[in-house]
Amino acid sequence: MGLVQYFRKKHLSFVTLVSWFLLFYIIAALVFWFISLETQNQQMYVYRVSELKRDEPTYYNKVMEAEKARRLKSIQYIGEGSIFLLLILVGAGFVYRATKRQIMVSHQQQNFMMAVTHELKTPIAVTRLNLETMLKRKLEDAQREKLLRNTLQEANRLNELCNNILVSAQLEAGAYRLERQELDISALAQAVADDCITRYPQRTIVTTIPSEIYVDGEQLLLQLLVSNLLENALKYSAKDKPVLLGLAIEGKQVKLTVADEGAGIPDTEKKKIFTKFYRIGSESTRSTKGTGLGLYLCKKIATDHKGSIAVKDNTPQGSIFTVTLQSA
Repeated sequence: MGLVQYFRKKHLSFVTLVSWFLLFYIIAALVFWFISLETQNQQMYVYRVSELKRDEPTYYNKVMEAEKARRLKSIQYIGEGSIFLLLILVGAGFVYRATKRQIMVSHQQQNFMMAVTHELKTPIAVTRLNLETMLKRKLEDAQREKLLRNTLQEANRLNELCNNILVSAQLEAGAYRLERQELDISALAQAVADDCITRYPQRTIVTTIPSEIYVDGEQLLLQLLVSNLLENALKYSAKDKPVLLGLAIEGKQVKLTVADEGAGIPDTEKKKIFTKFYRIGSESTRSTKGTGLGLYLCKKIATDHKGSIAVKDNTPQGSIFTVTLQSA
């Protein structure tokens, strides 16, 4: 894998070097032709003036006409050259941005493939080990129940991962049809929180959710949104730190907040974290699980519900994610 990455980087470096060389060559050729044409224009002016007879009554007028023609040609060359140069620079800028974006997307997709492979293999391996243990050994009911509960948790992880990937692809392609309805967001958020409490009994999840707050939305998508935000907070905060889930109504808006006491997010990364496949750091040094789809999905879901999502620093440390939706 390292050898493939090495040759890929070498290939991209070579392509970039060739692109810059061609750009400078084109600009140099444009400057060369401008100087050549301007020199030729000056020579034609000198030739025309030398052909005139000084004793002619119209000598001065013809010299002025030749000078005017020379100036017009110079203006023409400067104008055409400037337009060509501007078009070349604009085109080069677009090519550079497209190439840079493609390289970044390629790198993010590669990180995503590495992450999703790990995310898929881990629950499959745990599930297989649990089932093999139950088949090969005679276990007590308590041990059997513990293994079954663990296997169910891993199956839920796989289900969430598949949902994230599938819904993300459908939303991006415009193939997902939102079936909006008047939805009790209070009950939905509490149900997601209860599920997380069951799956993570060693963690503390504190909820502040008033009853009967309604929004106009899609149940599955909003479940994914709340679940992804809670999962994100649990992943990036210490096990002894609580995660807070709050819901409030302010005028015609419903605000859902998820707060953690983790390491926080640098200001330079706050906008990037909602980009598809983007994760802070590199896949080789990152210790937390994830595919880079969770927060991207949250932003996409919030936007499709005519809402918004934002992140700010928590006090004394950590992050607070706030989703704003329209109340029903």
